[in-house]
Amino acid sequence: MDDLVRRLNAFCDDHPWQTSFYLKNLRTGEAANRLGDAIVPSASTRKIAIMMAALKAVHEGRFRLDQPITIQAKYQDNNSGVCQHLTPGGTINLRDALVLMIIVSDNTCTGTIADMVGLDAVNALCRSIGMKGTTHRQGIPRVGGRDHPVEASNATTANDVGLLLDLILQGTRDAAAAARLGCSTELCQLGLDILSWQKLRNRLPALLPEGTKVAHKTGTGARNNNDAGIVFQGDEPLFILTIYTENLPQHMPDGIPGFAAATYQINRMARMCWDALAQ
Repeated sequence: MDDLVRRLNAFCDDHPWQTSFYLKNLRTGEAANRLGDAIVPSASTRKIAIMMAALKAVHEGRFRLDQPITIQAKYQDNNSGVCQHLTPGGTINLRDALVLMIIVSDNTCTGTIADMVGLDAVNALCRSIGMKGTTHRQGIPRVGGRDHPVEASNATTANDVGLLLDLILQGTRDAAAAARLGCSTELCQLGLDILSWQKLRNRLPALLPEGTKVAHKTGTGARNNNDAGIVFQGDEPLFILTIYTENLPQHMPDGIPGFAAATYQINRMARMCWDALAQ
């Protein structure tokens, strides 16, 4: 693990932007991070916490997974997912809205669910489990441009999201861990399943062996490119890896977009972890 972390850090040093990461070997329990408590724009990785706050509300009886959710025009002014293009007034159920929020990062569903649950409840859940660097400020992000302070955006840390993913995974098997999230083991399993259905697979999973299960959520902001997830070998969880890039250039010296270069960085880091930890 020490050699892997040294190589990951050296690889990050080769890139002209800030990279923070959290890594946990789920076979040994060893964990490491680089700038793990650095507060950065969360982009859509924040949706993991929104999902778990919604599942907590289901567990408490405030919502039902089968209750109808109306697609409203006021939530369709965004550029992520599919519901922005649908006719307002249609309905889907809460479970399917959660699925779309995660697997295609649908912001119409995100804004709707965030308003239903309430950002105060999402932040309270994060604080209750120790996500000390995470703040949810907007249901649908409204901060434009590349130069806003991180305090104006939804924000998190690599360590915080690693902690959340670890608790979700533990919560699928341990009622006490599920209770920390205000959920049952069944609802934690649903959350993990939804993350594993992710369709945006060009980051953590891209260079892993074909068919590798990865329960993850990507995030893309004006100046960052992120992914956070649990990588499995077969049916067994192998490692947790959360990667946050910050202050990406618009273009590299060779003209390649900075986002493309950061995507390949995330690809390579996930593969380095796989090569070192898989058996």
